[in-house]
Amino acid sequence: MSKEEIEKDVENDNIEEQVVENQEVSVEEELQIQLKEEKDKFLRLFAEFENYKKRTSKERIELFKTANQDVMIALLPVLDDFDRAYTELSKSNEEELLKGVELIRNKFKNLLQSKGLEEAEANVGDVFNADHHEAITQIPAPTPDLKGKIIDVVEKGYKLGEKVIRFPKVVIGQ
Repeated sequence: MSKEEIEKDVENDNIEEQVVENQEVSVEEELQIQLKEEKDKFLRLFAEFENYKKRTSKERIELFKTANQDVMIALLPVLDDFDRAYTELSKSNEEELLKGVELIRNKFKNLLQSKGLEEAEANVGDVFNADHHEAITQIPAPTPDLKGKIIDVVEKGYKLGEKVIRFPKVVIGQ
């Protein structure tokens, strides 16, 4: 072999080594890119799972709060009847009967309150708000300062937790 051939062989070996090194570098780069992509996928999946857990937990809590909603709505007329009976009996002289109805009414009301039922506020003289009250009729206001305000509460409203299950029915001044 001549000196020129030896130099060409060495040069070719150097070129081959550089190509192999370049290939190794590109394989390493590819692996780094794939690793980054897999880490990104993992983090996204993990975040999605955490959001799922929070959402289902919130839904479960909401379900427990309003699980009795249908039963509560069905019992509201009974509560109204107790209130009407108490009001009518308080007009009479039947002290013993009034005490009995009051005890039963309070026990029933306390039971419903322990299950999350709350009375929605609606008082005579409050400003009418269509988001919180249901107007059943309008009558001429007895005084000018009662225009657009609640004149009478016909039926009480109730909330179960934060959700209104029955809006108070009111009469407003015109």
